[in-house]
Amino acid sequence: MALPTYADPLERLWHRTYQVICVLVFIFLISPILIVIPLSFNVEPYFSFTEKMVRLDPAGYSTRWYDMLLTFGMQAPDVPRDGSWLADMWENSTWVNAAKNSVIIGFWATILATVLGTLAALGLSRPEMPYRRTIMAILISPMIVPIIIIATGMFFFFSNPCGVIGLECGRLTSTYLGVILAHTILGIPFVIITVTATLSGFDQSLIRAAQSLGANPRTTFFKVVMPLILPGVISGALFAFVTSFDEVVAVLFIAGPEQQTIPRQMWNGIREQISPAILAVATILVVISIALLTTVELLRRRSDRLRGVTGR
Repeated sequence: MALPTYADPLERLWHRTYQVICVLVFIFLISPILIVIPLSFNVEPYFSFTEKMVRLDPAGYSTRWYDMLLTFGMQAPDVPRDGSWLADMWENSTWVNAAKNSVIIGFWATILATVLGTLAALGLSRPEMPYRRTIMAILISPMIVPIIIIATGMFFFFSNPCGVIGLECGRLTSTYLGVILAHTILGIPFVIITVTATLSGFDQSLIRAAQSLGANPRTTFFKVVMPLILPGVISGALFAFVTSFDEVVAVLFIAGPEQQTIPRQMWNGIREQISPAILAVATILVVISIALLTTVELLRRRSDRLRGVTGR
């Protein structure tokens, strides 16, 4: 925001100081993330800058750790890279399998969280809804309560989900369904908050206008309400997907060996063998996160335009 022309020297000094403080805070927050990117191209198996990297010597940089993401765990990584090599990579590469699990779990968890969170937000946005504040507090509690407490509770509940009513049934731990449900629980609050914020500026007279023209509730929702809140729904879905894609604590408690995700594989890599391949994965995740956050911001601006909100 630009200073007005009539600002006095003290106000201008404070404005410049404020800008410097903001830049310093931004650098402090972004530096730990940016430092990972060049380190992921280190030719040596170190987590620090080598002398060649500091001198910007091309010999100090390599993509070997990105290649390792494809070959680690393969039965024959050194054979010519033809169709059989690709099949071997797809079936046996540890990091590729972790990526597949992350995408599959994240996709279904996002679908469930988006549907349930949107329905909850629609109900909570109605003025006649009783105990709205209490219900909202309960629904968003997974993002407030420490994740270790939630993961512990889900572990004991998923170990025997029917035990609360005195029955025995199948375990949800060490299953894809259990991990998906756990990630759904963690993603629902983000969908509720995002969709509720979108509904706060929704013009309820549009619903009454549609009803006066003979539209039934189903037609009104899909033809009037849904197109206007769709950017908020998609934004909530992206937040839910990022939450699932980055979650490690719940996976440590709920998942089994077959449900290894990227964050859990990174955790295992840190504990079992220190390798800069972890930095390569981190760099890829940073790029994905930036792309998703950019999409969220574009959707937010589109939602503001649809609701008639102006501004930068």
